[in-house]
Amino acid sequence: MGSRKEKGKYVNSIPTNMGMSVKSITGMLRDTVRGNPKRNPAQPIPFKRASFQAQPTADRPQVTWFGHSAFLLELEGRRLLFDPMFAQSPSPVSFFGGKRYSGSLPLEPEEFPALDAIILSHDHYDHLHKGSILKLKGKTKRFIVPLGVGSRLRGWGIDPAQITEHDWWQELQLFQLKLACTPARHFSGRGLFDRNSTLWCSWVIAGERHKVFFSGDSGYGPHFKQIGDKYGPFDLTLMECGQYDERWAAIHMMPEQTVQAHMDVQGRLLIPVHWGAFTLAFHDWFDPIERAVKAAKERGVVIAAPHIGETTVAGSSSYNVEPWWRG
Repeated sequence: MGSRKEKGKYVNSIPTNMGMSVKSITGMLRDTVRGNPKRNPAQPIPFKRASFQAQPTADRPQVTWFGHSAFLLELEGRRLLFDPMFAQSPSPVSFFGGKRYSGSLPLEPEEFPALDAIILSHDHYDHLHKGSILKLKGKTKRFIVPLGVGSRLRGWGIDPAQITEHDWWQELQLFQLKLACTPARHFSGRGLFDRNSTLWCSWVIAGERHKVFFSGDSGYGPHFKQIGDKYGPFDLTLMECGQYDERWAAIHMMPEQTVQAHMDVQGRLLIPVHWGAFTLAFHDWFDPIERAVKAAKERGVVIAAPHIGETTVAGSSSYNVEPWWRG
């Protein structure tokens, strides 16, 4: 069963209240006034300079993370770029979200190798950036997006023949890879009047030997177990972890839920994403990774915490979990 609409708007598969009570709004105003010096790094955070071979790996899955939810997946000889938001600010209003923690990027969009596809999870500004798409459009001939998001790309001059739009539980073939557009618990929109006019999703990427899962933005919910039952186990998961708050836990997981969701989809290696680039919540900027690493160790989950720009190979004998964010 795919997604559904109510009054012309996409809705989540379980009730998801995104309204704010007077108490929540008052608390947010108080937190804003009070401030938190640890919401942002004291200085630009370190990153690795990314580089890629002429041909992608045909062996184990490799992921290079660019901060927030942008990453390049190399799987069985194919290169897929997810949520390539490479702007210096995550918002059309520059003072909201501040500047990118790393200052510079591990690789400029113009320097990317040829891509087999660019894949998007939803249309929020911190995942879909016009300038980044326009700089990358010559690197690929395929854009794979959830329902409705194609209109954003077409409006920016992307060839409609290069775009395919997909509903929840719809599968598609990309060379030898099978992709599935799977549910997430979130919302969409880029303005005051277009909320939930496009779909949001997670993604399953299944090769002939290996499988990877990307959660997109999502609150915790039963869809993770449903995805695991249908498509798991996964060699690697990239799970949302960051920009959370108990006041909006329905649409962004807490770090402990990130680890549980990884277990629900039957993942082997967990890489937390949606952190390490911008400030969109009130928690300490490094809180997501520290809480996720702690929860993973307590539950026997294998986790990696790579530098931005560092490539992680699934199936390795060990992974980077050193607290580089502590300087």
